[in-house]
Amino acid sequence: MSVSPILVLGARGKTGRRVVARLDRLGHPLRAASRSGRPRFDFADRDTWEPALAGAGAIYLIPMNESVMAATVGEFLAAAEQSGVRRVVLLSARGVAGAACPFQEPVELALRATDLEWTILRPAWFAQNFGEDLFLEPILSGELALPAGEGREAFVDADDIADVATAALTQDGHAGEIYELSGPEPLSFRTAVELIAQATGRRIRYTPLETSRFTAALAAQGVPAEAAELVAELLGRIRDGAGERIGDGVRCALGRDPRPFTDYVKTTAAAGAWNHSSPM
Repeated sequence: MSVSPILVLGARGKTGRRVVARLDRLGHPLRAASRSGRPRFDFADRDTWEPALAGAGAIYLIPMNESVMAATVGEFLAAAEQSGVRRVVLLSARGVAGAACPFQEPVELALRATDLEWTILRPAWFAQNFGEDLFLEPILSGELALPAGEGREAFVDADDIADVATAALTQDGHAGEIYELSGPEPLSFRTAVELIAQATGRRIRYTPLETSRFTAALAAQGVPAEAAELVAELLGRIRDGAGERIGDGVRCALGRDPRPFTDYVKTTAAAGAWNHSSPM
């Protein structure tokens, strides 16, 4: 086991904090970095790069948002190589038919152009979106309205992503691998909401929504137009069938099946994430 610390970017995010917890349990030295953490890290502030990279042997790389240019990530990776980093695990996103998500493909190419030992993770939509931020408030309000129609997505548990990331960061045999990570079966948003309603005993419904109404609703909440259009486009791909593909990345990396969405729902409901009072 390397004594060099593992730098975890986005250490307070869905997967980042889970990777941090796993590395800590394994006794690996680590450096949990974020925009508001210590060390502080921000792609837009190059003064934060060197302190975060100093002495690190591996990086869990999360571009953090779609506004980070691939060229900036490339410059960061060059700085990482110069500082002695050997291994990088990138959290990307999956696109259609096993390809990279177009928004993340330039970052993937920047990483693959380096001499680093790289592993790329291409997850489906996170199951945790229903219980932690993106869909939580609509679920609590009693209605999730999205422009996804009856399209299905093989929602992946963020704990599976963190397990794969941790293995790739700490074990040999993952260099040069691209893991498409999904759950074991595709589900419609309607079915996902019904499962949550059954587990909580609450009245929650799913409503298919026109794209224009969805983006207008996000704009009314103060979401920037570019971000709203991106989310709407990704949900539209699910509506058109792009999310039904089952990835084999969890089994390839860990030798086990991915966790089903029903397990996520049971665990999250038991933890009380959906117990807030509803205005309905």
